[in-house]
Amino acid sequence: MLEGVDLVLRPETTALLGPSGSGKSTLLRLLNRLADPDEGVVRYHGRDVRELDPLELRRRVALVPQLPAPVEGSVADNVGYGPALAGRSVDAERPLSLAGLGREFAERDASKLSVGEQQRVMLARALALEPEVLLLDEPTAALDAEARDAVERALTGLTGVTMVLVTHERAQAERLAQRVVEIREGRIA
Repeated sequence: MLEGVDLVLRPETTALLGPSGSGKSTLLRLLNRLADPDEGVVRYHGRDVRELDPLELRRRVALVPQLPAPVEGSVADNVGYGPALAGRSVDAERPLSLAGLGREFAERDASKLSVGEQQRVMLARALALEPEVLLLDEPTAALDAEARDAVERALTGLTGVTMVLVTHERAQAERLAQRVVEIREGRIA
């Protein structure tokens, strides 16, 4: 539960840092209307997000979940999932490349990839939407050091997208973000 949070996110990478259960993921869910606030207002470009179509908002403010959740099918099917819902197609090669995966992954079965590879597919799926904002919920929590480093390299190589990264690791926040906001017990510390 969040309480008294007053935060303006700038066009940069912001890390939301804090222990498990502090409200970091809740804040992400509010930013793209996977949840609505009981009190207060969440604004996107000055507008209350409750005035915006949730699906359109989620195309502009894309979430990469903590645990990979590939849809059934190939990696290319997964990358094209969001754009297909919006009535357009996408060449999977560019989002895969941005996420640190080669085009040889496109036809592989997404469910048979390692967790680290699946996490990069989730990143590519979000990037295929060409979002303005990328919400990253503990994007490397379930990964070994090598896979974590690959995902972090992919994230630091992205340009032109605002990122909000949820993490409980201060070192990761400092490596990836220009701004670190600490959240403790639902409040900004």
